[in-house]
Amino acid sequence: MIVLRKAKTGFLRRFRKDRSGASAVEFAMIAGPFLLLLLGLIEVALVFFAGNVLENATMEAARQVRTGQMQSAGAGAAEFRQRVCDRFEIIGDCGELRVDVRVFENFSTVQGGNPLNDDGELNEDGFGFDPGGAGDIVLVRVFYPWRLNVPSLGFGLSNMPGNQRLLIAATAFRNEPFDD
Repeated sequence: MIVLRKAKTGFLRRFRKDRSGASAVEFAMIAGPFLLLLLGLIEVALVFFAGNVLENATMEAARQVRTGQMQSAGAGAAEFRQRVCDRFEIIGDCGELRVDVRVFENFSTVQGGNPLNDDGELNEDGFGFDPGGAGDIVLVRVFYPWRLNVPSLGFGLSNMPGNQRLLIAATAFRNEPFDD
């Protein structure tokens, strides 16, 4: 029994002193979480980039409503959506874009409401396209469900089912006094 105990103690002592392969084991333990963190960081950057591109595309298309170009051309929701898509298609699928353009009486009543229903899916029932006339107050909102590639692990990056994030771009303005 004493011999067994001495052999066991010697094995543990040798095991503690042996450092060959320690770096590989440490790297294996750290590599997974590090790569997940790195991919998550890239995913967040892509979401912010896509949001900025959507904002810019919405502002450029809304300018044509504000100046009366859309109204004088008789353009509808499909044409407006295409103008947003022309600037957004570089990073997203234009088939997923949704637009909502409404007229309000004054700026204090401008309210878009929550575009998601109780299940977290996009509720398009209240969407419409009314660019208004000269001097009208208009709210333009554009929605795009962005698919997340890295699981958010409960950090709240996804706000829709299917690991998606709803990107929203909105602008409110008074139409210029263009000729109808």
